[in-house]
Amino acid sequence: MARRIDVTGTGGVRLAAWEFGDPPKTDHAREHDRMPGVLLLHGLMGRASHWASTARWLSGRHRAVALDQRGHGRSDKPAQAAAFTREAYVEDAEAALEQLGLAPAVLIGHAMGALTAWQLAAKRPDLVRGLVICDMRASALGAASQREWEDWFKSWPVPFATLADVRKWFGEDDPWVERSNPARGEFYAEVMHEREDGWRPVFEPDQMLRSRETWVYDAHWEELTQVQCPALVVRGLDGELGRAEAQEMVRVLPRGEYAEVADAGHLVHYDQPEGWRAAIEPFLDAVMAEEGRL
Repeated sequence: MARRIDVTGTGGVRLAAWEFGDPPKTDHAREHDRMPGVLLLHGLMGRASHWASTARWLSGRHRAVALDQRGHGRSDKPAQAAAFTREAYVEDAEAALEQLGLAPAVLIGHAMGALTAWQLAAKRPDLVRGLVICDMRASALGAASQREWEDWFKSWPVPFATLADVRKWFGEDDPWVERSNPARGEFYAEVMHEREDGWRPVFEPDQMLRSRETWVYDAHWEELTQVQCPALVVRGLDGELGRAEAQEMVRVLPRGEYAEVADAGHLVHYDQPEGWRAAIEPFLDAVMAEEGRL
């Protein structure tokens, strides 16, 4: 079961936050709200429901909330290009922590969501007790990368006639797919909705490109050095974050740790959910234990 909670982001943007665990019984509601908070931040083109299985697992010991970030999922999609800055994404996550009463929380971010998470941890250490960075590079990707993404969006055969067509194209036929990947097909099926002419993404590709251009031209190593809390860098062995860069990120982080998940690509938590859980669970336990000693 999913429960929606509305959050007001920076500039008045309406954001949808979601809890995926069973709702607390009335007499346990206060206890539930006092559980250690976790905020889950999806990557570019993602949505909160991509974290549903992770959030349900976490809900036994945490108050886990996943956020549809601006331009994504059920959250507002502002028309202004200026609405998709790095600052806006970070301030939205900051507002979510404060309005939901989650802080100090563990931030778990995938790709773009991981960058948002470590930027917020650097900016507001009082709000963040731990950080999980999943398959996000700190290096600048450059103009060629942005052009590749523009061409990729143009290659999508939208509208798709059925969700089965979505799963097949993104899991098998997409030229970016090196081998069949059903998990990837499921990931993209989750971000489609049905229109009169077929299935289209819930986001606007132009807004995704605007969001992406706010980080692809810049490196983000300096912000990693400012993260004071324990931080875990997780990569899929076949993901976009290489081992050497991941280990350098761990070295730069004042309290960095490293984990990798075998047989996983960029979508680590979708490709190998059990491996993902095994990678982050000891870290979360250690963060909770440390909090208990304070």
